[in-house]
Amino acid sequence: MFNFLPEAQGRYLTPNLDRLAAEGTVMMGQHVVSPVCTPSRYNCLTGEYASRAQSQWFLNHLRDNGQTVVQWTTFIVSGQETLPRRLQRAGYVTGMVGKNHVIEVMGINKPKWKDNPRDPEVLELLRKNAQLVEAAAKTAGFDYAESLYHNNPNHNGIEALAVHNVDWITKAGLDFIDQNADRPFFLYFATTLPHGPADSPRSWNANPAATAEGYLDQPLDVQPARETIPQRLAEAGLNPEHNVGNMLWLDDAVGALMDSLEAHSLDDNTIVVFFNDHGQTAKGTVYQGGVHNPSVVWRKGGFPSGGVNHAMVSNIDFAPTILDWVGVDYDEAAFDGRSFAPVLEGQSDEIHESLYFEMGYTRGVRKGDWKYLALRYPTHIANMTIEERQRRLDKFNNDLAARGSKGWTTDPSAPFSHIQIVPGGGSAERASIGKYPAYYEPDQLYNLALDPNEQVNLAGNPEYAQQLVEMKAELKLYLNDLPGDFAELASPQIDSAE
Repeated sequence: MFNFLPEAQGRYLTPNLDRLAAEGTVMMGQHVVSPVCTPSRYNCLTGEYASRAQSQWFLNHLRDNGQTVVQWTTFIVSGQETLPRRLQRAGYVTGMVGKNHVIEVMGINKPKWKDNPRDPEVLELLRKNAQLVEAAAKTAGFDYAESLYHNNPNHNGIEALAVHNVDWITKAGLDFIDQNADRPFFLYFATTLPHGPADSPRSWNANPAATAEGYLDQPLDVQPARETIPQRLAEAGLNPEHNVGNMLWLDDAVGALMDSLEAHSLDDNTIVVFFNDHGQTAKGTVYQGGVHNPSVVWRKGGFPSGGVNHAMVSNIDFAPTILDWVGVDYDEAAFDGRSFAPVLEGQSDEIHESLYFEMGYTRGVRKGDWKYLALRYPTHIANMTIEERQRRLDKFNNDLAARGSKGWTTDPSAPFSHIQIVPGGGSAERASIGKYPAYYEPDQLYNLALDPNEQVNLAGNPEYAQQLVEMKAELKLYLNDLPGDFAELASPQIDSAE
């Protein structure tokens, strides 16, 4: 999806992102631990594996399953140590704009899908919800919290407002920079794009006054007019559909932020990190298409490591890296991640011997060119009755219908996926099912050098039996240090659920 990646060159018009990549360092070895929105953001803002989350909903899953189920319940809770809280103590002013979907917000009263956002009672409800989200963000360590979407646009409640508004988020980001240009600051700019809805009537070509809090009095003028997107793309020989228009819209936001830094003469003393929640081809799985997610780190003048770096790094590394950049001392044991600042400065080639991944009912580990994936369902899920499977499927399909969508199966005997216990799989991972021949196999071993798309499972091949043993042992080292059990691969550690 990004021109700085070989497979996407020329498919998008993103001059500002292209500039960051050309002037900074593309981290080609960047991975994420848990490739869906909530746990991935948890990784970034805490420097910890999401299986350490302490939200009650998540702990209830741990209690019921015996193993952690890393998905959309790994919230940052009130009082928890976070990257922005550490930065606050170091004298930084911290800001958050855009999509939340990770900080726990209590008391949200979600409006109905067909509610009218111009109704005074509905508008008051939206404003109260916005105040709750803002307060939760501030409790998590953000001094400034504006233009927030509690969830993805499709899940905030009202159909008429289930659209993106990048301009609204950009305005809040620019205001934060304007207000704090004379102070050291940290801005978490969490765009809702390129997550769905991706169709133009609900993204760049939607009502420009529609926001998560209702309608603006008038559209904003903070970045190139969205009406120019089709013309600019046509001049580049591109079609605005299939997220191409959305990527230009997002790129315009990046350009507006960079222009602001330059206008305030802050570009000489600012580091910009551009990254995604997950890979683009296998969301909701720990296959490389889900966890491999190249990022860009920009600093004026670049880094000694050069324009492209292949060191294996993870999104749990962002927090300690940022603390290193700003000169804050910290206990390395407080993080699961490690700083990759030495890698960028050319002082180290690698910081990890292996990388760990966790998603739903799967765990994975990568070491060099080898990748091992384990899929384990707790007994009560593996042996679920057909009646319970039918009940879950009906609820899932009914929820889709309430948002104007259709399910893809009515068969309660269809297999579960890696993350959602729904026959046939849930929305997030649906696109991955069918791409991987061994998707439902409990043990999977891949040689990424020969098989980068993970199509040939070597776990059952006697020739690689010893490699399988070694990779299982590597995974156990991680699992035995984390809460919960994982079948035969980890010892039970469920004290956190008590």
